[in-house]
Amino acid sequence: MVSAAELCELIREIETEDPIDFADLPFDDQALRQQVASDLCNMSGQMQNLSAEDREITLMAVAARLVLENLVLNIQLLRQHHLATDAEIQALLKNIGKT
Repeated sequence: MVSAAELCELIREIETEDPIDFADLPFDDQALRQQVASDLCNMSGQMQNLSAEDREITLMAVAARLVLENLVLNIQLLRQHHLATDAEIQALLKNIGKT
């Protein structure tokens, strides 16, 4: 099983290609990564008694929920800051489905 420190390093590696904009959040970005990595490692440990199939389904559901939440938050930001019209957002969502 991967450690929280190893997972945190993997997160940082992914961010070199797809950085997260922490903007002006009043939190240390490294501390946030470590908290998330620790929480996910704890979740993984709690799933040890599940079958491999159930673990995979659970992790896919968690990932899907996070991707959905991220998408919704990004759409809200686009709308809030008037960076895209509803029609432009609909076009974007339509294109996302084609990839």
